[in-house]
Amino acid sequence: MTEVARTNNRFVMSRRVEFADTDMAGIVHFTAYFRYMETAEHEMFRSLGLSLIDTETDPSLGWPRVSCGFDFLRSLRYRDSFEVYIGVAQMSRSSITYEADIVRDGQTLARGHSTSACCAMSSGQDLRPIPIPQEIRMKLEQYLVATPRAKSNQSNRTKEDRSV
Repeated sequence: MTEVARTNNRFVMSRRVEFADTDMAGIVHFTAYFRYMETAEHEMFRSLGLSLIDTETDPSLGWPRVSCGFDFLRSLRYRDSFEVYIGVAQMSRSSITYEADIVRDGQTLARGHSTSACCAMSSGQDLRPIPIPQEIRMKLEQYLVATPRAKSNQSNRTKEDRSV
């Protein structure tokens, strides 16, 4: 069962590692961390009365990923209970960058980031970035977190991109 809460401008989702998320050694596969972060994002939106896909508007709205990544510090294992702490690190005109920490017993096991663009979805047409609607922006502001990690992750990616 998934439980949710809020602490220090972060949305918190509690859950337990499922067998399907693990490898043969019972260690959580790295791809599961991305699902945990995305599930926390969905739950945060849901708690605010929002949806990541809104077909009630014209045009419909969606939030495709444009960037994501994780740094892994320690392992999660089958049946471990853990929390996902997610907050809004940055909101631009048409995108949101999240930071997430995977935590077990107060110890951070992994740190992730994800950026999604607010897009208009029209049948038969390409996605088109649009400004984040004011109603959504205002609701998400309660989860804004000021962290140097967002800036350091961005500068690290820029340095890595230049060296490729």
